[in-house]
Amino acid sequence: MTAPSNDDRSLFTLIGDLPDTISSLVRAEIDQIKAEVSYKVKHFGIGSGLVAGAAVVGVFLLFTLITTAIFALALVMPAWAAALTVSGVLLLIIAILLWIAYINFKRGSEPLESVESLKADLDALKGTGDYDRRF
Repeated sequence: MTAPSNDDRSLFTLIGDLPDTISSLVRAEIDQIKAEVSYKVKHFGIGSGLVAGAAVVGVFLLFTLITTAIFALALVMPAWAAALTVSGVLLLIIAILLWIAYINFKRGSEPLESVESLKADLDALKGTGDYDRRF
């Protein structure tokens, strides 16, 4: 005699399998939430590191601008022009680092899809809420 297929199982067998199915669904949702939180923490970390890098470069920009002001007051045109050029390059580096940091912070602040999915699953189990919307 062959084992019954999924279509041949009785209602009582299906009801008996329900706790295991729900348990594995909840475990899968929790694993998904862990993966999403890890992703977001990673991007916040990258963004924070880039902001710190931009701050360090900003300190160098301040020193360069001070040097530029000194050279401008001394009216040494070639040195003044060189210092201003270095300041412009440092400002460009800061702008690029902050732009990349902004993108990472934006990625890290997106809502967790798994939490909303888990709430919808729990509402469906309770028989409340708009649980028909996914089908």
